[in-house]
Amino acid sequence: MSAPLSGRKAQAARNDEVILAAARAVFMRTPDAPIAAVAQEAGVGVSALYRRYSGKEDLLITLCADGLHRFIAVAERAAQLPDPWDSFAAFVGGVIEEDTHSLTVHLAGRFTPTPELGDLSQHASSLGNAIFDRATAAGVLRDDLVREDVAMIFEQVTAVRVDDPERTRVLRARYLALLLDAVRIDARTGTLPGPGPTGAELGARWTPR
Repeated sequence: MSAPLSGRKAQAARNDEVILAAARAVFMRTPDAPIAAVAQEAGVGVSALYRRYSGKEDLLITLCADGLHRFIAVAERAAQLPDPWDSFAAFVGGVIEEDTHSLTVHLAGRFTPTPELGDLSQHASSLGNAIFDRATAAGVLRDDLVREDVAMIFEQVTAVRVDDPERTRVLRARYLALLLDAVRIDARTGTLPGPGPTGAELGARWTPR
């Protein structure tokens, strides 16, 4: 068990949480927003923000890393479930609940990924792929589903967003339930039209623009 943080360190950690929450809110609305908009949203001075981050790119990298850590935590919890379908559904639902995927897609191509982010991303992908592969091997997913389809499910459901956060949560749960029904082996839909997305198609968005 780690020792509790001192008063000053605890306050700094809380400030970091406030800044990252503000950055998530600002960049979800306007990915090109200046760093000053984050300071305003967080209720701190721009100088206070620059004491923690060297600039917008540093903040974006930190924000992306935070999202990947959240993704990994969801995947690790879901992987512990004994039933392959429950594990898959908990993974997909948990990532959507954390709302990490929509943020990283918004940020794609707006900064240069670091090697550390690359390692985190690879670990996150490996965990997600293992959950998908386990469900596929168990025969609970339709056989024309590919791993990359899951990323598109994240995007489709998290695109649902209204002004009321609770209503957003309820609507996302509704459409997630519909999509999970569609990917089960006994889905009522026929063969999916066309091939699924490729890793290259998804990865191209991370090329700096």
